[in-house]
Amino acid sequence: MALVFPRRQAEAQAFLDANPDIQSIHVIWTDICGVARGKILRRDEVIPAWKDGRFMPISALVLDVTGQDVPETGLVFDEGDRDMLMWPVPGSMHRIPWLEEPSAQYLASISDLDGTPHYFDPRSVLEKIVNRFKADLNMTPVGAVELEFYLMDREAALAGKPVAPKSLINEFRPQHYQAYYLQDLEDFAPFFKDLYAYCDAQGLPAKTLISEYSPGQMEIVLRHRSDVLKACDEAIMLKRLIKAVAEKHGLAATFMAKPYSEWTGSGMHVHVSLGDEQGNNLFAAANPAENQLLMHAIGGLKAAMAESMLIFAPNGNSYRRFRRNSYAPVSASWGINNRTVSLRIPAGAAGACHIEHRPSGADANPYLVMAAILAGMHHGITEKVEPGNPVNGNGYEKRAKYIPGNWFDAIDAFWKASILKEYFGKDFVDTYCTLKEVEADRFYAEPTARDFEWYLRTV
Repeated sequence: MALVFPRRQAEAQAFLDANPDIQSIHVIWTDICGVARGKILRRDEVIPAWKDGRFMPISALVLDVTGQDVPETGLVFDEGDRDMLMWPVPGSMHRIPWLEEPSAQYLASISDLDGTPHYFDPRSVLEKIVNRFKADLNMTPVGAVELEFYLMDREAALAGKPVAPKSLINEFRPQHYQAYYLQDLEDFAPFFKDLYAYCDAQGLPAKTLISEYSPGQMEIVLRHRSDVLKACDEAIMLKRLIKAVAEKHGLAATFMAKPYSEWTGSGMHVHVSLGDEQGNNLFAAANPAENQLLMHAIGGLKAAMAESMLIFAPNGNSYRRFRRNSYAPVSASWGINNRTVSLRIPAGAAGACHIEHRPSGADANPYLVMAAILAGMHHGITEKVEPGNPVNGNGYEKRAKYIPGNWFDAIDAFWKASILKEYFGKDFVDTYCTLKEVEADRFYAEPTARDFEWYLRTV
């Protein structure tokens, strides 16, 4: 088959012409675990990379979260670790404001050599499902991402004993629950000043900043987009930026789902709706229960929830976040203006009615999370799945529908997936489950400090 190469060099050339001082350009792709990986090109390599793509080994698609190969997937040595192509994401090239050397970066997606998007490229998985909405339903998914994260004392984090950081203003170290406390934000004002400035420089639409429930825990909200691919691109770049700014200020930032046993975990809440050709919100409703499209979307999300948990909670640590009364939902449930459920319809104007999807941890891959959400919605709408009754009151006390509460059950549920397999493809499901099984085996192979603490003398 003849090679197919998009002709995008004009955009790259315009950027280079406008930034003559830039000599280093970082190419970033997101692997299946949501880890940003890449290469650094010199200036003269950029135009060819935008014109004809850039080679990378297929093994880079199937690394576990530690960066190790997973040959068991069949995509490493069985295929001779063959080359793939990285293609630039149009509109994603920006200067890197935190580096001393003038540098830029852009996002890439992965295809086979004939230009066909690879089934295991997270961005391509999402794009395929977005296109189904447009082709099957003439609807456009609209979405926004909220990211929670922890700032930590850098030296303690590097030693594997994380603690909340000292204030950049007065060296006070927060040690107690203190939700929405403005002084906690003010104590880290230099960090947030740079963060917002760098977001503006990169065109990232960062909005509301919140001091979350626990010491050092923060939340940044990104503006909603009618292009959910772009919304997820921005989430990836924001995570990279937050870590870089933290490093600049002598801090560490983590999106680990549950870094502290005694404090709340960090989630990635995704806000979704559907628009028509004119951009009108198809979920708009004064009474959400009367909007059948919205109800069927919720019904589909509930139906797909159990088999989606390996996407929403992809790591061993992810499952430490799900505890009663923890603001991390423990069942497939929905409700109106209720933060104890998985699928929340927030309070607000009728025209802004939408779904807030709450199960995902901050450690999840934004592309795959959005893809799983949209797959559930599409299934619910096309099959007219009813959502059942909303939860009133405490959703932790009313487990409406079981969802896996540990890593192994989640892997098993995804292996047996019926809904997601139809949207993600059997090859994706088989490969992803194999990778996560191997990763789980590696995770549990080494005894931890808790093992010795509990068992060394007692058994």
